[in-house]
Amino acid sequence: MPKSLVENRCYKRSYIRGAFLGGGSISNPEKSYHMEFVTSHEEYAKDLSNIINSFNLNSKIVMRRDDHVVYVKEGEQIVDILNIMGAHQALLRVENIRAMKDVRNNINRIVNCETANLDKTINASMRQVENIEYIDDVMGLDKLSKNLREIAELRLAHREASLKELGAMLSVPVGKSGVNYRLRRIEEIAERLRGKEKYNAGKRGNIEQ
Repeated sequence: MPKSLVENRCYKRSYIRGAFLGGGSISNPEKSYHMEFVTSHEEYAKDLSNIINSFNLNSKIVMRRDDHVVYVKEGEQIVDILNIMGAHQALLRVENIRAMKDVRNNINRIVNCETANLDKTINASMRQVENIEYIDDVMGLDKLSKNLREIAELRLAHREASLKELGAMLSVPVGKSGVNYRLRRIEEIAERLRGKEKYNAGKRGNIEQ
């Protein structure tokens, strides 16, 4: 390639624009980000990639059958190339689509996060209720200390409440960590009772044998 064709940035912009008009394309940005320039000449592909990369971009080259394909796959870099070529209307369309995709992705992340937190809260509540009901069946909640009995009764009455909400309902309100501590103590008591039950069942089994 004659150096005179790309001796300054203005010429380079024109060269990239001509290369795109001659063999370039962009995929639908709604689906994926992909811009490419197709040529049958290896040296031309290398020169074009170097010119594009002189604008601090990161184009790459791949073989596709008998053709050499110079491509860029990042949305931001595609926008930069459109700007370099002076294709401002296309640039605005791509930017609008990118913005909408970002909004949708952010909404999906928030919804997924909230769903995961909700599932975690529900599963924890079910486990806590199971522990409390087991203790009630085996020895009765009245055998618990006042603080543990109060949180146990509140959990049974408000199974969907968060730890923060349970803490606010106590006669002497406490924070999430305080509620969590009491529920962990209840779980420890339930596990000890289950352990004793298994031990006694094992002893009975040995006697029967």
